[in-house]
Amino acid sequence: MIDPVFLDTPLYRCEALEPDLGCAVSIKLETANPVRSFKGRGTEVVASLLAGNGSRAAVCASAGNLGQALAWSGRGRGLDVTVVASRSAPAAKLDRIRALEAKLELVDGDFDMARERAAAIARHDGIRLVEDSLDLETCEGAATIGLELVDAAPSFDTVLIALGGGALATGVGHVVKALAPEVEVICVQPLGAPAMTHSWRQRRVVTTDSTDTIADGVAGRRPIPAVLDDLLVVADDAVLVEEASIIAGMRMLLDHAGLVVEPSAALGIAALLEDRDRFAGRHVVTIVCGGNVDMDAYHRWIGRH
Repeated sequence: MIDPVFLDTPLYRCEALEPDLGCAVSIKLETANPVRSFKGRGTEVVASLLAGNGSRAAVCASAGNLGQALAWSGRGRGLDVTVVASRSAPAAKLDRIRALEAKLELVDGDFDMARERAAAIARHDGIRLVEDSLDLETCEGAATIGLELVDAAPSFDTVLIALGGGALATGVGHVVKALAPEVEVICVQPLGAPAMTHSWRQRRVVTTDSTDTIADGVAGRRPIPAVLDDLLVVADDAVLVEEASIIAGMRMLLDHAGLVVEPSAALGIAALLEDRDRFAGRHVVTIVCGGNVDMDAYHRWIGRH
C-alpha cells in the first residue's frame, strides 16, 4: 500500500557525531521524501484503505506533518482532504498543506483544540476522521521503519524514538520488541510537553494544561488511553529533555551530519547529550523523523544567519 518513495530510507553510521556523544550512533533518515517526514508511511495505508472502500473525503488534525502527508496520499487517490491546524503552527508546514491541495482550517489554540474541531467536522460531514496514533493504520505505517531496522541485521543496542502522540513509538517499538527483543526502546519527549512521558511513568493518562516547547510536532497535552496501553507494552523507558539540548542536537545534526531537521527530529540526539554515561559504549540508532522547519526560526535557534 505504501508508495516506495517512503520506504527503505537511509540507515547509516554517523561517525562524525560520535566524539561528542561518546557512543556509536546510527541515523535512520525519514526526511528524504515528498513530505519530509515519516508520516507518509501511515497516510499511505490510510488513504489506500479509504479509496478502496469508496470513500471520497477525510479530515485530520495536525501539527503540520500529518496534514502534509494525508494531503499528499489523498491527492493521489482522489480524496478530498481537510486539515485542521493551530493558527500558531509553523508557516512552512501550513504552506505545504495548501500547496498539496488540501482544505486547511486554522483554529485559535493548540493541537488538542484542532483535534476537537476535526472531530466536529467529521461528525457534521459524515466523513472519516483520521486520528494519528489512535488509528492503527498510522501505527502500522510507522512500524515499517521498525521492519527496516530489524532487516538491517541490527548490531545496535538501543533505539531512540521521538514521542508525541505515539504512532512512531508504538509502531517501531512493537516491531523491535517482537523481532529484536534485546534492543532497548527509549522514547524521548521535551520537558515542556511531558504528558505522554508522565502517563507512561504513572501507568495512567496524565494530561497537562499547556505545552511550552519548540518541538511542535510532539506538543500534545492529552494522551490517548489506547495508545498509552500500547506504549506501556513496548517502551523500556521514556525520558524528558531540555530545550537547550534539543537546539544543541539540531546544531550537531547540521554541523556533523549536514542535516536540517525540525526540533522533534533532534530529540534522540538531545537524550544522548543529556546522559552520556548511560549510553557510553553502546550502539544507538536515532530516528530523524522530520525536516519541516520554519527557516527563520531555525536560524534563530541555531544562531546562524
